[in-house]
Amino acid sequence: MELSDKLELKFRLDANQKRALYRLKLFSVADLLFHFPVRYSDISVVMKIADLTPGDTATIYGKISNLKTKKGFRSKIGRAEGEIEDLSGKIKIIWFHQAYLAKMIHNASNVKLTGKVTAGKQGIYLANPELERMADMPIDSHDTLFKKEGDKKNEGFSYPVYTETRGITSKWFYHAIEKILREKTLDNINDYIPEDILKKYNLPTLKTALIWIHKPKNAKDAESARKRFAFEEVFCIQLERQHDKLEYRKNKSFQINPPKKMVEEFLQRFPFDATNSQKKSIGVILDDMAKNFPMSRLLEGDVGSGKTAVAATASYVTVMERPEKDGQRQNFGNLQVAYMAPTEILATQHFESFIEYFQHLPINIGLITGSGCRKFPSKLNPSGWTTISRAQLLKWVGNGEIPILIGTHALIQKTVKFKNLALVVIDEQHRFGTAQRRKLVRKDNIAPHLLSMTATPIPRTLALTIYGDLDLSLLDEMPAGRKEIITEIITPNRRENTYEKVRQELKAGRQLYVICPRIFEAEDEAEPLPILSPRGSRFEPKAPKEGRRGEKEGGAKLEMKAVTTEAKRLKKEIFQEYEIGILHSKMSKDKKEEVMSAFVNGKINILCATSVVEVGVNVPNATVIIIEGAERFGLAQLHQLRGRVIRSSHQAYCFIFAEAKSEKTIARLRALKTAKNGFELAELDLTLRGAGELGGTKQWGITDLGMEAIKNIKMVEAARLEATRLIEEDPELTKYPLLKQKVKQKVSEFHFE
Repeated sequence: MELSDKLELKFRLDANQKRALYRLKLFSVADLLFHFPVRYSDISVVMKIADLTPGDTATIYGKISNLKTKKGFRSKIGRAEGEIEDLSGKIKIIWFHQAYLAKMIHNASNVKLTGKVTAGKQGIYLANPELERMADMPIDSHDTLFKKEGDKKNEGFSYPVYTETRGITSKWFYHAIEKILREKTLDNINDYIPEDILKKYNLPTLKTALIWIHKPKNAKDAESARKRFAFEEVFCIQLERQHDKLEYRKNKSFQINPPKKMVEEFLQRFPFDATNSQKKSIGVILDDMAKNFPMSRLLEGDVGSGKTAVAATASYVTVMERPEKDGQRQNFGNLQVAYMAPTEILATQHFESFIEYFQHLPINIGLITGSGCRKFPSKLNPSGWTTISRAQLLKWVGNGEIPILIGTHALIQKTVKFKNLALVVIDEQHRFGTAQRRKLVRKDNIAPHLLSMTATPIPRTLALTIYGDLDLSLLDEMPAGRKEIITEIITPNRRENTYEKVRQELKAGRQLYVICPRIFEAEDEAEPLPILSPRGSRFEPKAPKEGRRGEKEGGAKLEMKAVTTEAKRLKKEIFQEYEIGILHSKMSKDKKEEVMSAFVNGKINILCATSVVEVGVNVPNATVIIIEGAERFGLAQLHQLRGRVIRSSHQAYCFIFAEAKSEKTIARLRALKTAKNGFELAELDLTLRGAGELGGTKQWGITDLGMEAIKNIKMVEAARLEATRLIEEDPELTKYPLLKQKVKQKVSEFHFE
């Protein structure tokens, strides 16, 4: 049997099995070998039938009886049923979709079964257990493992357990892979990881790892195999990232080396003193921009840590300083900055912030979004902006008259051409990858410096992996004078008291965010106007009916509040005297802008929104936030939402409304009160929830094994070190064709672009 052989040619497959394998994207023998077990049924967990409880995965020794076949009431698909009995009792067995087993096993046979104990309408049963016939049974069928000290016969794992899908079982995978290994398919397999790296980190060869991961003799073998494949995945990502970094650095860039005094004077214009971490990050960024190859840097900063001020400083020195080349001043006019934000709301906000930063200077600033274009200053009003046509804006950007252009993704469209683009700032664009960067490189191979920024707390291991081609800087301090947010976890019985606390803040002139997990109760409901007036004059079109859909947690129904319904409930029952606004992603751009403008100007007291406000929205007077259905958000995301109310020196409050009653959920939420910063919370999220829920990393296509590696800082650093070394020695991996092929295959499974 060859690795490239198609499964349908080597195995007898029915139509359901073919469809199942297709769904799992398993087409060849090699694909099957790399379909790894999700866990192993450990034969040391032998239990008495009398001790079984639903949810257990147990191994049972006993005598089988009452074997028969049945068909499902609705599906009409056959299944096998039976019973197994030991000295303590009896339990039912059901093999779904495997009716043939009732004919293969004989009543009164001695067997060992390993499976999950499941609760049914008529009691508990073993679901789809793995079966092994036993020639003899011990006198005491409850003797733990029937194993005496020094007896090696039964050591290790009994069966690997694989991901199943309708039409194919873990048992099928077990026997199929047994057949592949029996036929010595792995005898001629070549390893793609260099031998010196395997030896250095004590990793098994590919052949050994594949055997150990499918048929481990003990837990140590299985762990060693998983370690090898975990390292391999991160190593492949790092090779791709380091190659991208090297390729981008082959371009030339504008060398920017401003006088130190210029930077200090600009920083003095801010209404706060720069923190030490801001000064350090600015210094590193300016060092990067002084080089003749483009900077590629990721600036991570907790919510409210002052990333925009750092970006504004980098922008300032870019447009004010004529760069040097080979010691000579260049005389081609001002360099340009492109500042890209993820949403129109944030782009508009940055446009207004940059006007404040640069209004004392003769610098034009442009804004381009899907809604239109603006320019500062206006000829008629030098202290304000004016709306201009897209064509006019593009003309001024093209001839260099607008040195700073702020916008959404519209910035990197083909129609937007810069004269001398020297710096690109990317705000919260986690997926701004290699393909987008290539669009920024000019025909003469001059590429702009790239500063990517994120307020999303990212664990260091994840950042080193996913953003392996970027150098990392961290803002881990808050500006002086900021008070710590008072955070409280609110259970249902404390809602009324909390609303009263919020009312006191509203009376003091502060504003409130209310965050809900969903937009509407039903997708076909009409959308209300974004402002609900206390005078009741703008309640049209008709708002959705009240009542909230729920989800279950441990059998109990949980509320899942919707923005539209909650806004109306708050208006009617709680805060009748205050203006309430609604903001969510399905509103038109004009409505979003209208609502945000009203909220910023204090015309709206309460903004009821989805997590669309999570990124960057800046309203200093909003000092209170209520987060409904908090158990549905990750800790890092909750921390970001909380950060909306730490924009001033006023005391800020965050009320986490949790419907869940499980102690585990409440304990997770309590971490918001004890963690020192967002990065600590992100590390905890990675441990508790897995990286799949952290910043949407499941979108990147990293496997569970890869995520195991990302939780291990030593493994990530080792993979990064070896990848960097290999790429420096052999950028195109010409000496390692198998590794190059593997990297290409792995990267095609990821979704970085």
